[in-house]
Amino acid sequence: MDYRIKIGIAAAILIGVIVTSIPTLGISLAGNGNSDESQSKILRIGYFPNINHAQAVIGLGNGDFQRALGDDVEVKTQIFNAGPSAIEALFANQIDVTYIGSNPAINGYVVSNGEGLRIISGAASGGAVFVVRNDAGINSVTDLANKKFASPQLGNTQDVALRKYLLDNGYKTKEKGGNVEVLPVENADILTLMIKKDIQGAWVPEPWGARLVKEANGRIFLDERELWPNGEFVTAHIIARTDYLEKNPRIISKLLEAHIDETKWINENPDEAMRLFNVELQKLTGKTIPVNEFEEGFSRMTLTWDPVKESLFESANNAFEIGFLGDKRPDLSKIYDLTILNQVLKEKGLAEIQ
Repeated sequence: MDYRIKIGIAAAILIGVIVTSIPTLGISLAGNGNSDESQSKILRIGYFPNINHAQAVIGLGNGDFQRALGDDVEVKTQIFNAGPSAIEALFANQIDVTYIGSNPAINGYVVSNGEGLRIISGAASGGAVFVVRNDAGINSVTDLANKKFASPQLGNTQDVALRKYLLDNGYKTKEKGGNVEVLPVENADILTLMIKKDIQGAWVPEPWGARLVKEANGRIFLDERELWPNGEFVTAHIIARTDYLEKNPRIISKLLEAHIDETKWINENPDEAMRLFNVELQKLTGKTIPVNEFEEGFSRMTLTWDPVKESLFESANNAFEIGFLGDKRPDLSKIYDLTILNQVLKEKGLAEIQ
């Protein structure tokens, strides 16, 4: 059984149920391999057409990343719409790095017994909200009983956040014998269900939160930043396949340099960045985000290279408590490798990540 099969199983019946029963398999890990001869001439990057992956959407679309990597490295891209499929592609050697959310990265790390991937940089903090319909009769947490809510995917970052919030406030979901229903539904379908009044609310990433407010008679019941110290929690970061990371430090360094530069430029030029994002989004999906929804959603998130590590560890604890990570609390002590990121930050005169 290889990682592709393991990830497929995990996605199908939710990783935590089976993780501890999967036999340990080795992954082909390289040695130091720092010579130019050992370095790849190709970098295959995965990302999502989401605003919390804006650095990739803009930087890969307009050629910034290719220019930073140089003519001797061929950049190839692959678009994903769900974390498990990106993890599967990473372990199937179809991509080398990817922008991705926190829970899929945790799941992939656990499934590969801590060997298959490393988080090499942050990408975004914040940008997730709990939206309820204005006519749903929900004014406080005491009104959540006997309601039906949605999240984008079973076990994904927002799904875990919603289920943990319900648990912390004394509610159980129906499958646990409670009276609150949580439906895993794609974001576009969540919007439809809200408009049709088939659900009372949803915990979603931006810009879907802004869309539910503008298009589905919704309001922000909770901005997830309120639940985290300093309002900071990871919603996107960059992961690399461990063997590629070890063989290709120079390419990873150039990638992270481009990522940092793109992050700084977007934060300094938000209006132009939103325009360029929509240009690239149109190419990728045939759609754009209305300016007012984009501005609102963008205002609730921060693009950053800081991985906000403590929030990932807390998210993993939450997923474990809910039952998504098996019967043993995962050891994430080696999930981060920020060595190259800190080298680049030091060269740029920026604060290193502790």
